[in-house]
Amino acid sequence: MSQIVTITFNPCIDKSAMVAKLIPEKKLSCSEPHFEPGGGGINVARAIKKLGGEATAIYPAGGYTGDFFNELLAKERIPSIIVDVENPLRENVIMLEESSNNQFRFGFPGARLLEHEWQQCIDAIDEITDAEYLVASGSLPEGVPDDIFARLATISKKKNLKLVVDTSKVALKHAANEGVYMLKPNLTELSSILGRKELTIGEVITAGKEIIAKKSCEVLLVSLGEKGAILFTTDKDLKASSPKVEKRSTVGAGDSMVAGFVLSLSQGKIFEDALRYGVACGAAATMNPGTELCDKKDADALFQRIVIEK
Repeated sequence: MSQIVTITFNPCIDKSAMVAKLIPEKKLSCSEPHFEPGGGGINVARAIKKLGGEATAIYPAGGYTGDFFNELLAKERIPSIIVDVENPLRENVIMLEESSNNQFRFGFPGARLLEHEWQQCIDAIDEITDAEYLVASGSLPEGVPDDIFARLATISKKKNLKLVVDTSKVALKHAANEGVYMLKPNLTELSSILGRKELTIGEVITAGKEIIAKKSCEVLLVSLGEKGAILFTTDKDLKASSPKVEKRSTVGAGDSMVAGFVLSLSQGKIFEDALRYGVACGAAATMNPGTELCDKKDADALFQRIVIEK
């Protein structure tokens, strides 16, 4: 078993292509599609592999799309624990309009998971013996209870796993209420944890310290998009600004950030360097087109340009 394990309840096939211009009611000629396995935890595991590490991915897959997904992931040599399910795995479409360089992302809902199916995913975690980090990331399909990440928190505490949660909406609040090792919200998700409609960047410091004080997590990594990220622990609040890069796509930037940060911690790096590398990986992902994740050479180069602000 890898030192890092990810779980994804709602994996998908990301299908990306380009079109000259999006015009309603007209048949449009697109470029040849590019297919990649996706979903929060899947992308984290794939990014860790690209960065020279290894993570084992746990996920459900069914139907002909599930078979194709498994093939795509196997080509990348990602160690996997696959739960066979009844319904087909979802597909997403990402389209780049060449005339404007705007990217359009069409996300489809995941097929319903039956209780015994998502329970098998939980059971797979129960069998983990030697991992240190469990990354639970992504949305939830129909059938999976909103408190699933809170249930994972309970299991993780018993098994001495450091649970990292990157999700949204009610599922995020349940995780925060239960208490986990690490949360990775963006600004909107940070607001929702505290039950507020909106937070300004100037209010992030106070909000972050409040969440740490409530023991919702030991580590809080707040993503600020192109402005970087802020890290909170019981005795630290650190900011790293994202370096200026030529942005081609934002797909997978958050997952790449989580991958770089958790991989760094698993290698014994201090929080400051883990934050710098996480932000570097997130920025590196935006340099690539479509659904491509971070490239190690880009991330390593950007890491040298990032300075921690205390």
